[in-house]
Amino acid sequence: MVEIKTNASLDAMREAGRVVARALAAAREAAAPGVALAELDRAAREVLAEAGAGSPFLGYRPEWAPVPFPAVVCLSVNDAIVHGIPGSARLADGDLVSVDCGATLNGWVGDAAVSFTVGRARPEDTRLIATAERALEAGIAAAVVGNRIGDIAHAVGRVCRDAGYGIPDGFGGHGIGRTMHEDPGVPNEGRPGRGMRLRHGMALAIEPMLIGGGTDDHYTAGDGWTIRTLDGSRAAHAEHTVAITDAGPRVLTAL
Repeated sequence: MVEIKTNASLDAMREAGRVVARALAAAREAAAPGVALAELDRAAREVLAEAGAGSPFLGYRPEWAPVPFPAVVCLSVNDAIVHGIPGSARLADGDLVSVDCGATLNGWVGDAAVSFTVGRARPEDTRLIATAERALEAGIAAAVVGNRIGDIAHAVGRVCRDAGYGIPDGFGGHGIGRTMHEDPGVPNEGRPGRGMRLRHGMALAIEPMLIGGGTDDHYTAGDGWTIRTLDGSRAAHAEHTVAITDAGPRVLTAL
């Protein structure tokens, strides 16, 4: 079931989204060669604590997960696409990092992700990240009243495929509101004009995930959480929580 939010509810989600944006910025600020991934998680935790916000990630355990997620951010490095667990591993010069973070504030949730490089960037990584961001922008532009979920999926997928990148099947965006994952699903590839029609008051997390090697193949790592590219190529992830409004798309997780 899709919950249609009131304008006041969307405003409350915007406040949760601001916390997410600040937590992502703090994690990115902490990232440098030699820094342990756990330090980025700690930086995000501090932002959540200062805001009085909870984490929808910490302790989250879907039915397929072997253990509850142990952190407030997913940190996916290089060939990791999503769901990477922060730990003692340290960042190296040139690493490509995707940070995914959520916040629960006053009963409402925000969710967003950003990818960036640490130290000296490879040109191919810069292009991959820029394409993920363009795909996100295209998806947001399609998130207008009267369009359908398929229009968002098509907009995202076209940018990714035109650039020659892979799209991991089975992963994509979702509805969001009182919980992190709600209906409807928002695929990263699809046919325009198909799926649920978009209405004022819907809130969606739109999140392109790109595989740099051009294939769609991926696998789950031994920790039961991290999703990695099968060919070892690098991946990028970009995400915003977006409200569908009569005035156009409203990004709720921008600074």
